[in-house]
Amino acid sequence: MAANFAETLEHLQPEFEKISGHRLRAVVGSTGKLYAQIINGAPFDVFLSADQERPQRLVDAGLAVPASRFTYATGELILWTADETRDLGNGAKALAAQNFRKIAIPNPQLAPYGAAAQQVLEKLGLWQVLQGRIVMGENVGQTYSLVASGNAEIGFVSQSSYLSVSNGKQGVFWAPSTEDHAPIHQDAVVLKRAVKNPAAAAFVAFLKGDEAQTVLKRFGYREDDR
Repeated sequence: MAANFAETLEHLQPEFEKISGHRLRAVVGSTGKLYAQIINGAPFDVFLSADQERPQRLVDAGLAVPASRFTYATGELILWTADETRDLGNGAKALAAQNFRKIAIPNPQLAPYGAAAQQVLEKLGLWQVLQGRIVMGENVGQTYSLVASGNAEIGFVSQSSYLSVSNGKQGVFWAPSTEDHAPIHQDAVVLKRAVKNPAAAAFVAFLKGDEAQTVLKRFGYREDDR
């Protein structure tokens, strides 16, 4: 499961287990790292990605059930700081001013939110300019921690990270225009080893249901272009 979805799933898991009678065991990591593990034979049943590309690659490679792939969430990218005195009202201006030592982003090679962050910085003409200030987390969770700990003053993370209960909605954020980066459509797919697994089928059905989608909205995921 992609790291940005970890706490959302924590809120979904008890209800799923209650109504289905199945136990859910989640493995959290960057989308790229989880994809590599699946390619190398990791015994997962369902892959919750933070992009559409890697689930489709698994289908193309014969490792996932084609008809099972669907978009379970559309994520929101934000520029966030734990410092409530920092002005991010105009994030583009704040980035251009470079009034910070370090900016954290998820690794674009591993995390779709990182790829989106790179696209925003490229659109603003700042990707090359800020190379000396960029620090990378392996995934959204690590990137959030880099900012929360003060190792970076600002960073690009998922809105779901900011809205998570454990993080307490601290700090302030700016949401770049969705026109400045590719949509973060997050797809799920059932892996071939679980094609006849009733627990996998039950979880996918649950994730598509109204109750799960209500929780997703609460954590900042969009439904309008799903």
